[in-house]
Amino acid sequence: MTPTDRCDESFVHPALLYRGDREYVETTTRFVAEGVAAGEPVAVAVPTRRLDLIRRALGPLGDDVRWIDMTRDGRNPGRIIPSVLRRFTDTHRGRRVRIIGEPVWRGRTAAEYPACLQHEALINRAFDGHDVTILCPYDARALSDEVIADAHATHPVVISGGQERVSPAFDPDAVLERCNETLCHPPGAATVRFDAAGLPAVRDFAAGAARERGMTPARLQDLSLVVAELTTNSVVHGGGSGTLRIWAESEQIVCEVQDAGRLNDPLAGRRPLRPEQIGGRGLFLVHVVSDLVRVHTGASGTTVRSCIARG
Repeated sequence: MTPTDRCDESFVHPALLYRGDREYVETTTRFVAEGVAAGEPVAVAVPTRRLDLIRRALGPLGDDVRWIDMTRDGRNPGRIIPSVLRRFTDTHRGRRVRIIGEPVWRGRTAAEYPACLQHEALINRAFDGHDVTILCPYDARALSDEVIADAHATHPVVISGGQERVSPAFDPDAVLERCNETLCHPPGAATVRFDAAGLPAVRDFAAGAARERGMTPARLQDLSLVVAELTTNSVVHGGGSGTLRIWAESEQIVCEVQDAGRLNDPLAGRRPLRPEQIGGRGLFLVHVVSDLVRVHTGASGTTVRSCIARG
């Protein structure tokens, strides 16, 4: 059984729990071939090696498919909905669309995984009512039991061993609450308070701290954009002031902005920008240029953390 058996529903979001390359290729190529035969636009957004497996198996049939390397375009899970999935579906408005999207693979770091999990839970909100099927493969042999359990919690149906079943564990709202975890920072982080009058100074402070920690000029431009957007958001929406912290972590520079505001929209920054849109671009741009973004919000305020490779 494939997700096409549920095409009477507008939005279909199954998880595919595959065990080995053969099952992966057979199921994904059948999913793609059925879509092409039905005249549906099809995109495949999976890690590099998996992309090559499906492309080779499809042969000329793959000429009608949009191929996306998830290890590049989905490096930051917060970019996937607006810049991968919605970019493709919005190009084909008025038509049913199908996508293979694999955001979780062996090699994702412990820091990245909660953002992947949050992404999978948010897909259900972002595409509710849309005419789209998004098939999400999970390597049941390589991934932990906890990750597979999370796949059941974020997908209304699960395909395993050739059988599709409704997931009794499906509860994306509970997953989103779990992902809204407190973000702890190291005691040695470079720290500065700011308000509206101090915005230029805090941006200079961040650039200097990142430069001292080995960030290259090219990525320094990205960090400067992140700092400008987040600190401005704090002044405009977060009570007029905030705290910025910068530190080095492995090969990344981490920039964190904390303020007294509360972010009530979990899809903030994950919607594509409209050409006529004025304002509301800050978090979207932060997701675009960052390698990872984490957010915590609650009664005491909001923290947004951006991780950017040093070079």
